[in-house]
Parts: sequence; structure tokens; C-alpha cells
Amino acid sequence: MTILARVRQWASTIVRDVAALWLAARDPRVPWYAKAVAACVAAYALSPIDLIPDFIPVIGYLDDLLLVPLGILLAVRLVPPELMAEFRATVRGRPPVSRTGAVIIVLLWIAGAAFAGWIVWSALSR
Repeated sequence: MTILARVRQWASTIVRDVAALWLAARDPRVPWYAKAVAACVAAYALSPIDLIPDFIPVIGYLDDLLLVPLGILLAVRLVPPELMAEFRATVRGRPPVSRTGAVIIVLLWIAGAAFAGWIVWSALSR
């Protein structure tokens, strides 16, 4: 198996697991703590907006390369294995896009901008 084939397989596994975690976050059989982690990870991974924009050198891809896979790994380990297998089997086609995740990221950006503006305002008004 070539390196490119392994990367493609890894990427498809991540996409499948994110969609499965989205289902896990909504299933009543999943423990509350696993639901919370699965919901956060799936919402962030499916969000079209990143917390750290990709155009920022090095750090911009850090969340995509480290944080998302580590979050997926944690969430998958928290969901009972038999349920995770069921969710993986249920996943077909394209995973959903998380509009809620996008809204949360936009709100975090707005809060950050407001905080930065407040810091600048208080520094200039001295």
C-alpha cells in the first residue's frame, strides 16, 4: 500500500468517525460525558469555519492536524465500542455540516474581537 493510499484511507476514516460521532452525540444510549465530547468534536470538525484560520502560518493548520484527530480519538474511546460500530455502519455518503458549530466559532471570533477592542480602548483612554 502506497503512502498516498494510506493517507486517503486515514482521511476517509476520520470523515466516517466524525459523522459517527455526530450520531453518537444525539443517541440516548451514549453516556452524557461521551455525548458532550462527541458533540464538541463533531461540531468543530464539521464546521466550515476554523477557530484558528488556515491562512495563519503553521498555527493555522495545527488544529486540523493535531486537535481534531486527538479530539476524535478521545471521543471514539469514550463511546461504547458496540455503539460506535453501529454508528459507523449507519454513516453513508457525505457527513452533515454543523451550522451550530459555525455559529459558535463566529461567536468566539466576535467575543475575541470585542475583547481586543476593549483592551485597545482602555489603553488609549489612559
